[in-house]
Parts: sequence; structure tokens; C-alpha cells
Amino acid sequence: MFNEARFIKSVFKLDDLPKDNIPEIILCGRSNVGKSSFINSILNRKNLAKTSSTPGKTRSINYYLIDNKFYFVDLPGFGYAKASKKERELWGKLIEDYLQKSKNIILSLHFIDGRHKPAELDLMLSKFMLRTGISYIVVLTKSDKLNQSEIHSAKKNIIDEIPGLIHKENLFIYSAVTQFGKKDMLKILSKHVGK
Repeated sequence: MFNEARFIKSVFKLDDLPKDNIPEIILCGRSNVGKSSFINSILNRKNLAKTSSTPGKTRSINYYLIDNKFYFVDLPGFGYAKASKKERELWGKLIEDYLQKSKNIILSLHFIDGRHKPAELDLMLSKFMLRTGISYIVVLTKSDKLNQSEIHSAKKNIIDEIPGLIHKENLFIYSAVTQFGKKDMLKILSKHVGK
């Protein structure tokens, strides 16, 4: 569905943000939640986004240009315990400043590991994103590691914690391994970027 995708740049300070006013879809969530795997999976690319078993590897804002039409913007994962307090504060400030400064964000995808209840940091991020007024979608990842009953529980848990979520409207189940949920995600992305 998306024909061309390329990595553009890693941004460590706001002065380096692209200046081309292209729409942005941001990907946010805890470290090691599967954002890079999602990018590779949804775009049918093996190694466009570097995946790692080491949480906290993404420490910059990474821009991927899709069909010269919009960016996937991969934000640094939060909640990485081994990072120093100062480093975590710097990441936090970079993300917050970016969210306040960028006028091109059309959609926020918040990735949460479907195997676990949302952490306190997830709930804080959810409240923050909802306050921004940006279209907000929760993606429960790693569904290949859950059976049907566990998927049902994961959906119920997240809806209990973040009111207003409706499955297949602003809540999606996804697996980068089996491609489960890919068709639904492509449909919602197309709606936002006008494919």
C-alpha cells in the first residue's frame, strides 16, 4: 500500500527538526514496546527501523518519509530504567518540546504491550496526548504472544484505564510477527493521510 519509505534523519535537538511542513504521524510508548517492528511490518520492510532487544536504544526523534507524503516520527521510548535520571529528563524535555512546537502532527499512535496492564507512564502519556487535541489511537502490540481470552482481557483492561477507547476506532490490536491487525491499521492510516 505504501510504495516508498526511507529513513531521513535522527533529531537530538529541536533546531534540527525538518522544515518542510509535511504531515507527521507520531509513534510513542514505552521502551521495547515494538514501535520499530511496527514500522518495518506496516511498510513491508525488514530493517528500515532498527529493532533491538535492548530497551532504550532509540534516544532521538527518528523521521521516516513515506511516499514523499507524510512522516512516521518515532519518538524515544520512555521508562527505560538503566538511563540516568538526567538522560531521562533530557529525553522527556525533547519530546514535550517537540509536541508543543510541531504544527504538523496529524495523528498520535500510542503503543502499549498487550501482555501487561498500562503502566503509570502510559496513563500519563495518554492524558498528555488527549490534552493536545491531536487524534489519538492506542495500539496494543505483541498480540501473537496472547491467546483469544488474553486479547479480550487486554482490551478490557485498557478500556477500563483509558476511557473513550473503542475497538477498531481508536484502539487496535497488532502483531508485527503475524501481521494480525495490519489491514485495520492500514485503513486508519489511509484515512488520516488521504491515500
